[in-house]
Amino acid sequence: MSAISRREFFQKASTTAAVAGFLSASARVLRANPLGLPIGCQTWPVREMIAKDFPGTIKQLAEAGFQTIELCSPVGYEDSGFAGLAKYTAAELRKILGDAGVSCVSSHFGIEELRKNQEGRIAWAKEIGLTQMIVPSLDGPKNPTMDDVKRAADEYNKIGERAASAGIQQGLHNEDFELSMVGGQRTYDLLFGLLDPKLVKFQFQVSTISQGYDAAEYLTKYPGRFLSMHVQGWSTKTRKIAPVGQDTLDWKKIFTAAKTGGIKNYFVEMNLEMMKASVPYLRNLQVA
Repeated sequence: MSAISRREFFQKASTTAAVAGFLSASARVLRANPLGLPIGCQTWPVREMIAKDFPGTIKQLAEAGFQTIELCSPVGYEDSGFAGLAKYTAAELRKILGDAGVSCVSSHFGIEELRKNQEGRIAWAKEIGLTQMIVPSLDGPKNPTMDDVKRAADEYNKIGERAASAGIQQGLHNEDFELSMVGGQRTYDLLFGLLDPKLVKFQFQVSTISQGYDAAEYLTKYPGRFLSMHVQGWSTKTRKIAPVGQDTLDWKKIFTAAKTGGIKNYFVEMNLEMMKASVPYLRNLQVA
């Protein structure tokens, strides 16, 4: 996800093959940097490619050096290129991923699809092997009141509780509603006080630096509250997205703070060429 909204941004040898893919992915994870985490990729930027050829797209991402991917739900993102995922069974999806040598434990889901049928979406997530379900936004009003924020947090705590009972960690991204203000306070900060730390973790969008949301600051300010982050390079000189390592952000500082924040995985999210250009830097980035 970008600093602007997702709609605005960009917009029988089977078992042997699966095992081989898993072992290949595992071997690469051991060499991954920084923090020993696999280099991840959010699939939103390649949604048009996925709509045409999901297996081919995943293979291309793997060949670019990505070891894990984050999906988008075929229900919540059916109009954005992901509807075709619904034609695959869970076993078929796992085989496609395994054959490419990548893992997948996380996906984005629209808040509305969870409101309508959370039980069904959890079932789909577990069939694929997901352990993390992230919503991009709680979808509150652009100019919320404190009551609006409290209602949104209460609803999501309940969603998080149901997910936790099924062994799934619910997470919250930060865009749109979360970047609003209430009485001079950031809605995002208010949500840290209103959302149950056990039921809801956060996924930080690094490019929100463009609106004053500093990744290292938040990861340090709220220790243990984060699950993952979306990684974009950002140039303060051009005020534009740039490949990681070809930008002006202090990535060693960000990933050091990520340990405090509780980051378990991260996903590069820019256009395909920028994502590919970010891989060499991430492979070599050493963070103690």
